[in-house]
Amino acid sequence: MNKDRLALFADNAGEMKTSFKWHHAMVNRLAALLYTVEDRTVDVPAIRENIDRIKKNTGIFSSFRGSAVVSFASQLSLSSDPDTQLARALDVLELLRGLKFRSSPYLSVAAYQIAAHATVEQYADVTERARSFYTAMKENHPFLTGQDDYIFTAMLALSDIEVTAGTERMEQLYTLLKAELRIGNGLQALSQVLVLGEGMTDPVSRVLRLKDAFRSKGIKMDRSDTLSSLGVLTLLPCDDGDIVEDLVQTSEWLRMQKGFSRWSVTEPELLLYSSAFVAYQHLQESSGSDIVPITALSTSLTNILIAQQAAITAAATASAVAASSSSH
Repeated sequence: MNKDRLALFADNAGEMKTSFKWHHAMVNRLAALLYTVEDRTVDVPAIRENIDRIKKNTGIFSSFRGSAVVSFASQLSLSSDPDTQLARALDVLELLRGLKFRSSPYLSVAAYQIAAHATVEQYADVTERARSFYTAMKENHPFLTGQDDYIFTAMLALSDIEVTAGTERMEQLYTLLKAELRIGNGLQALSQVLVLGEGMTDPVSRVLRLKDAFRSKGIKMDRSDTLSSLGVLTLLPCDDGDIVEDLVQTSEWLRMQKGFSRWSVTEPELLLYSSAFVAYQHLQESSGSDIVPITALSTSLTNILIAQQAAITAAATASAVAASSSSH
């Protein structure tokens, strides 16, 4: 457990809360996390400058300007050339729309990730691959597959995984795991993450081992909103015991920090951050793996974090809307 990095995260989260108090708390914490994994202190003026940049370059109804604007602005502020990066993300968004993806915050996140992790020459091919992955997933699970899968299809499209083989593997993993885990979006997300571990001989057994090991420590990593984190941990090239112990220590330490009490941060959200720090630490300590290339998993981890955060935020927003409606 890297306490210096965790302390930086707590400080960054506090700074984001103070500086962007009118923005969504979860999105602020995600921005803090994105800075922290690069061992940087949040740059508030740069984030504000990029919020303005987004507003100047998008329409009033653009999903880049919605609740996730601080997240996009933070990623742009970490970029060496935010003007070019934003322009490319908007170009990819148009390519995705042209392939019949529906506009949503999820699609903007997917577009940004493709723009950030592919070359301009690759955009057409990657977006076509994303469409192919999505179509295949929709055929297998028409009721489960929706806009919240856009980010995962982008993640898969950026990999070297062949579409047919990848979706067949995904479906195989889903089928093997559904006897032990709750069927739904979380399980589908888990299978999408595990597909990245092409060289892993038996990811299902490791998922279940880790699930039971976490349960023995009172940690529920097999909930719908934490299953994709469990998938990331499953792919790490290190011992089960180290993963479990590190996550326990990390989550306990974070829970004690200002702004991370149970009143402020839910258990699934805390586990999201804890899993991220454990994963990044072990990836940095590892020189490589036959299971999945370290650089590929690092890139995918960022995408997975954003996908999870988007899903949690959407769920929280929906709950708030429902509560408001019922009160009236």
